[in-house]
Amino acid sequence: MYTPDLYKNENPEEIRAFLKENSFGILINQTNEKLWATHIPIELEINAEGKEVLQGHISKLNPQAEGFQENDQVLAVFTGPHSYISSSWYDHENVPTWNYIAVHVYGRIRIVDYETSVEQLKKLVDKYEANSTNPVRVEDLSSKTMREARGIFGFEIEINEIQATKKLSQNRDDSNYKNIISELEKTENPQAIAVAKEMSKCRK
Repeated sequence: MYTPDLYKNENPEEIRAFLKENSFGILINQTNEKLWATHIPIELEINAEGKEVLQGHISKLNPQAEGFQENDQVLAVFTGPHSYISSSWYDHENVPTWNYIAVHVYGRIRIVDYETSVEQLKKLVDKYEANSTNPVRVEDLSSKTMREARGIFGFEIEINEIQATKKLSQNRDDSNYKNIISELEKTENPQAIAVAKEMSKCRK
């Protein structure tokens, strides 16, 4: 991912928090000489060896999995808030741009066994059911329903490299920076407001 030095995020804790908060990602690999991409939850976890890895699952009917045997190199893409930035918000002439936060994780993927896949499913469901009035638990599902779990491949990605971009108008002076935040907040667009919130964190 092309990232000018000014916009590189090299703070491990920030990146870790971002991955946990924006875990619906895009898994990309090469299968049958074509690039394939699948939109799925991909969770940052600690594996049995105590290493940080990415975990997830895809359907056994998804042709993407065929490529894992030929080439285990994959890319997982995670995106956060983003918004158009109008140059009319500056006190000088310039071009419009786009502010955004994104993380690319490169690694090696391997398919895990059924029991491990089920454990991963339990963690995933528990995470997203935590605030439910009547939370679903994988442990409580019938054997008939759990047979559907036989239709997935659970996977684990060994992380080789992380590239993180946080492009939030860092190249603007304080006056223009504050005005961008103000204009974003006026839009009433959830994405724009989220970008304004992130910008406020970066510069008080």
